[in-house]
Amino acid sequence: MFELILASAVLGVLGLLAGIFGGVIGFGTAIILMPALVYFYGPVQSIPVMAIISIVANVSRIFLWWRLIDWRVCFVYSLTAIPAVVLGANTIVALNATLVQVILGTFLILLIPIRRWMRQQNFVLHLWHMAFVGAFIGYLTGIVATTGAINTPFFLAYGLSKGTFLGTEAASTLSILFAKGIVFHGLGLLDSTAIIQGLLIGSSVLVGSIFSKRIILTLSERQFLRLMELVMLISGVLIIVMAFK
Repeated sequence: MFELILASAVLGVLGLLAGIFGGVIGFGTAIILMPALVYFYGPVQSIPVMAIISIVANVSRIFLWWRLIDWRVCFVYSLTAIPAVVLGANTIVALNATLVQVILGTFLILLIPIRRWMRQQNFVLHLWHMAFVGAFIGYLTGIVATTGAINTPFFLAYGLSKGTFLGTEAASTLSILFAKGIVFHGLGLLDSTAIIQGLLIGSSVLVGSIFSKRIILTLSERQFLRLMELVMLISGVLIIVMAFK
């Protein structure tokens, strides 16, 4: 009983912090919560629970930034992302998870100078490019717990920022999270217990997301982009480190 209360308290507080953090930069919820989820629920159960939490987190961001969402991007992105996430989730057993995480972490760090170079060259992504991004991110999302940080530079390169970026990225990601959840359910990983656990922790994430909107509105675009780059760097390093845990 005590362990259940302790787990609820710890995950509730972390969920609130994760909601604020993820609501400001658009990702990071899983990075904050996954270590505690693995500790309390184990590595297998933590993945479907995190999938439910991510759905709640993205729904909250959609609600907060509804009027700023670019729905054309969401549609083009989702067309390729949904089948790709199904493919990724079904091929995960054939891949070396450690190698995948190291490659993702390294790629994320390298995207910082690449994104800066692209801005200097006035290179931007166009709408049709987002179909390729959707396929790439969708497949990765089917393999690993979180790809929010990898998603970020592509949406920024398309020209989205602050509330428009947060809402559009959340709406685009929601479609592949639902697809991933359906696949997990079919594989027997997503049961009623995981759904309840995910919704309970997700409720604290939702509260944190509401508080994050005030922070976003006070940031300039330059400050927002610098914050994104800092978190991308930290996330890339953490992904590599966690691969060897």
